Formats: sequence, structure tokens, C-alpha cells
Amino acid sequence: MFNPTKDQVRAFFCETWRKLQAREILTPLENLAARWITEHPEYHSDLADLQQAQSADYSPESGRTNPFLHLSMHLSISEQVQADQPPGIRAAFDGLLARMQDPHAAQHELMECLGEMLWAAQRSNTAPDGAAYVRNARRRAGLPELN
Repeated sequence: MFNPTKDQVRAFFCETWRKLQAREILTPLENLAARWITEHPEYHSDLADLQQAQSADYSPESGRTNPFLHLSMHLSISEQVQADQPPGIRAAFDGLLARMQDPHAAQHELMECLGEMLWAAQRSNTAPDGAAYVRNARRRAGLPELN
């Protein structure tokens, strides 16, 4: 799923939730998604009905967090940390983890940094700045700036 549509993302998470509840075999990516789904029971009802999920509106005006965006960001960050891409993100995560002692909370700190980077790129109509993302994450982790 390199460039999935909104409906494909929602179907992926709903199907993963269904398979998890049915104790069916999960793919490696579904296993990772299932970990984050389990960490977020507040989203379980959103994942239970694919038709409802496909039509749900999670605009800022709705006042609701988009569970599919949130879970997708967890997946992205997990893969970024594992691959250390952008370079330095794993060290920033490790610093956050050492400070917070909670992998989920450390992920949420990185999520804030990732969101800020994506927002800045959209606002300026430029490519996402991975170096700025890592600098922000390092700052939050209390790590020194890299030269």
C-alpha cells in the first residue's frame, strides 16, 4: 500500500480488525496494524462497520479524531523507526522512549513532529522536510542538535 486511496486505507484497517477478532492469520503489515488497533480501543467501533467507515466524515469541524489517519501515522512511524528513515529518526525515537518509558507515548510525540512536517509542506507547497522532522523529534527527546 504505497499510495492507497482513502477507501483502501479504511478497508485495510477494518479488515485487519475483523481478522483480529476472528483470530484469522494476519499478514506482517496487518500484525503491525493490529498492535496499534489494540492500543486504541476508542477506535474499535469505527473499525467495526466498513460501510460506515467509508462514509464517515472526520473533518476538523466534526470535532472527531480521524482514527484511520491516526492509525496510519502509527504504521508510518513504526516503519520509519525500523528503517531509520529519515536518517536519525530511530535515535530520536530511542531518546523519546528513554525519557518517556512508554513506546506508545513516544510514538505520539513523533506523530506530533510528523504532523507538523506534513502541515508545513502542505502550507508551503513543498516536499516534506525529513531533516526538519528529525530535528524537531530530537529536540522533543532532549537530544543535542546534529551538525
